[in-house]
Amino acid sequence: MNRLFRAMKILFLSAVVFSGVPLYSDLLSADETAVLTRDVKKGLVILVKFPGLDPGIGREEIARRFRRLDRYVKEMSYGKAAVETDLTEWYGMPLPVGKYAISPSNLKVDKSRVSRLIQDAVDAAGRDHDFSRYTFVVLFLGARFREYGMIGLCGYPGMLGWSRSAMLKTSGGQPVPGGVAIFTSQAHLGTLFHDCAHVWGGVRDGKRVLPCLYDHDLQEKYPTRDRGWEKALINMGYWDPMSCHMISFDVPPPGISSWTRIRLGWLAPEKIAVMNPDVTTEIVLGPLGETSSEVLALKIPLTEHTYYLAENRRKTGSFDSVLPGEGILVMYCDDRIAECRNGKAPVKLRNADPRMPGLRGAAFRLPDRPRFTDRENGIEITLVEETGHSYKVRVGRVRPGP
Repeated sequence: MNRLFRAMKILFLSAVVFSGVPLYSDLLSADETAVLTRDVKKGLVILVKFPGLDPGIGREEIARRFRRLDRYVKEMSYGKAAVETDLTEWYGMPLPVGKYAISPSNLKVDKSRVSRLIQDAVDAAGRDHDFSRYTFVVLFLGARFREYGMIGLCGYPGMLGWSRSAMLKTSGGQPVPGGVAIFTSQAHLGTLFHDCAHVWGGVRDGKRVLPCLYDHDLQEKYPTRDRGWEKALINMGYWDPMSCHMISFDVPPPGISSWTRIRLGWLAPEKIAVMNPDVTTEIVLGPLGETSSEVLALKIPLTEHTYYLAENRRKTGSFDSVLPGEGILVMYCDDRIAECRNGKAPVKLRNADPRMPGLRGAAFRLPDRPRFTDRENGIEITLVEETGHSYKVRVGRVRPGP
């Protein structure tokens, strides 16, 4: 009875909200408010199989992976977003997997093969499913990396570009909503998030809101882990799955950075302290993964388009426990840069310890890496004191001296 009353209460208050009547926060508990405000990513997962090839994975295992993706998104978004998915039955493709297979290098992918796979899959599913009920689409392939060529990718906005001039439609005329991510049966949770997040971020001003954070040109040279994939992780290393996908197959992916949370709209502006370096200020920076922290990120503007972000990463929670280290990450951000090409990126870590590969030593910490200094822009971030999982940091202009 209590559950019924609670559901009726939320429904009634939802109607009040949409009628334009003011809704006072004390009418709802925190949990009930989350129900009203949560951004639900509703996905249709199309199960795709190929002639003569056993999918090698069952529907329940696929459903379990997307339940884990929902858990990950809820934790990364501080409860603001959630993922709900419906799985189709298996749809057989008209061609063998080899006719759809692609290169493991992003820059060498045959886009016509990606387009053909998406079209064949949505045409098959479109006969039985109403795409207007969903905000994004996933193709989950009954194939492995060695058969298809990649473990995961984003068809749109991704391999097929991000122009809306060519809207994806089924042969029956149904528009394909949001975008399309494609995964093979080996897809790790970090890969699921990485490519779905491209879709969720969408396109703004002709650019993807959430691009890959590894370098595409280096990925062409080192496309797989056994061929030196880590050498492409020059921007964010293992501190964000938009860079690394995962740290290893046997552990969960790391959490996402404040930059990625901001791009997805998951980090509230009131949790970001905007600092004026001309006024030396000390502030306590709580762990990024803990919503109770008053300040979760620092922003230091440099120009209209460039700025620093600083965050406190700790091995806490379900996902940041696998981080390569702990401490304050300092990121240089340039909103004019759209994609990670030729060493340029919209966000790049400043490395506290370049001796460690893969930016594993990027975090500043006490007592051995206490200060970040940018003499060109006259910025200095100093770690003053560590209390529990929080750091007191000082932001100001570069002090004179060696």
